[in-house]
Amino acid sequence: MWSYDKRLQFPVKIKNPNPQTAKIVISQLGGPDGELGASMRYLNQRYAMPYKECKGILTDIGTEELAHMEMISAIVYQLTRNLTPEQIKEGGFDAYFVDHTTGIYPQSAAGVPWSAATFQSKGDPITD
Repeated sequence: MWSYDKRLQFPVKIKNPNPQTAKIVISQLGGPDGELGASMRYLNQRYAMPYKECKGILTDIGTEELAHMEMISAIVYQLTRNLTPEQIKEGGFDAYFVDHTTGIYPQSAAGVPWSAATFQSKGDPITD
């Protein structure tokens, strides 16, 4: 079990919304190399790890990736909060906004939703 501090590892304080930047940063959350995929990769690969020390390291890394997800989500939220309809459209954020408003939804910058197909778990420590 984990102990959770109810604060971000590194504070995020974005003062000015920027939908163009949010469109790019969202990929770090749910894109093919994003934090959601990384956390799932490490937290699932640990089960097949034959060495308990390495299993513990994979657990630690997976947990750290979850903390990164929190920071990226905070960044995206702060970049999109309080946008006017004009800013949403001009920033190219309208397609995302139609489905999610300013909710945080894991997807790539191209708008492809996150999928478990983006992470690997073969059961072999060298391959993984």
